[in-house]
Amino acid sequence: MAEPLRIALAGLGTVGAGVIRLVEANGALIARRAGRAVEIVAVSARDRGRDRGVDLSRYQWEDDMAAMAARGDVDVVVELVGGSDGPALTLARNALKAGRSVVTANKAMIAHHGLELAALAEQSGAALKFEAAVAGGIPVIKGLSEGAAANSVDSIHGILNGTCNYILSTMEATGRDFGEVLKEAQQLGYAEADPAFDIEGTDAAHKLAILAAIAFGARIDFAAVRTEGITRIRAADIVQADALGYVIRLVGMAGAEAGPDGQARLFQRVQPRLVARSHPLAHVRGATNAVVVEGNFAGRLLFEGAGAGAGPTASAVVADIVDIARGNRTAPFSVRVSDLAEMAVAEAGHRQSRSYLRFMVTDRPGVLAEITAAMRDAGVSIESLIQQGRPEEGGEVLVALVTHEGPESAVAEALRLLEGSPSLTEAPLVMNLLGG
Repeated sequence: MAEPLRIALAGLGTVGAGVIRLVEANGALIARRAGRAVEIVAVSARDRGRDRGVDLSRYQWEDDMAAMAARGDVDVVVELVGGSDGPALTLARNALKAGRSVVTANKAMIAHHGLELAALAEQSGAALKFEAAVAGGIPVIKGLSEGAAANSVDSIHGILNGTCNYILSTMEATGRDFGEVLKEAQQLGYAEADPAFDIEGTDAAHKLAILAAIAFGARIDFAAVRTEGITRIRAADIVQADALGYVIRLVGMAGAEAGPDGQARLFQRVQPRLVARSHPLAHVRGATNAVVVEGNFAGRLLFEGAGAGAGPTASAVVADIVDIARGNRTAPFSVRVSDLAEMAVAEAGHRQSRSYLRFMVTDRPGVLAEITAAMRDAGVSIESLIQQGRPEEGGEVLVALVTHEGPESAVAEALRLLEGSPSLTEAPLVMNLLGG
């Protein structure tokens, strides 16, 4: 058997401790499958004295994690520190420049600096792997870059954030409102004390940008991902969706299309959507992730599983380590950085869709007529309309409508016509429909 693959591990949080447990528990199995043993030789974290539930005494501690990249007894650096910049990025850069392979679960770093790091890996002959950065333990990156490698991908869409999916599916099951369920998610550890990164859609957008680059052979363009979170969704929206035969999910969607000049453009959006109950994503509940890939020969491929947590994420990290132990040096984004296309942003206005629009309005005569007139003048055809609230309740009334299929630009124009209306008590909520 070949010499062991020697690992330096930076970051000893939930996932880092999980990696140590997995390597210790399944070491013999990993060695048989990889053709060589995997050994952790050095570790580093911010707090040396913290109890992480694992025995660190057998590993050399590095107070300066940047020094791990220069160690002569290290083949692979595993970065689990987190953050798009700072120590994590410095460590990854230094390791790749020194010819050390890098394995990371850091989706923010890859979304912002992945092309730079991939270029460094190419120059030094090292590997850069980040399966754990997207959808936890689900092998969707490997599935895209290897399993579907012979396919032209038509579209990719999925549930990429377990926190949001837990909140929405719990609202659906219990009838409770967003704020109450968010608080429960924080107590259970599904949401951070500051949950903005998740509930505003940023986390899902990082993951979508990575998947889109691999699926469509494009240079990562995180800034081009149109992102909306779930903070404005009410229990009443969940009820209306259910009555229409839909559930609400935060969905990341990407696709390549030809622009007016004939050049390929890339559409990327994270948005809460009404998902038809017949669609596979409608049945994804709790903190689960799922990704649907539409290939021109493979057809629809569904990847589903735990999107976070110590065990699933550590499993993806170690799977990347095993790949390196086997000598797999696949390009991080499936093709060389120089071959990734610079794709312009595809505008959403011409896209055809059905939409759910929710208005909170003052309870007075003429409001419905004002809304429907704006829809008529913008060329939006209304399929159904619902009004909730009675005059004796006073104040605010919910008006929801579903449009027939049409260009998104028409809906945008209708909302422009309603801007500044004293009848609206808050900005309208728009969610496109998926399936059905």
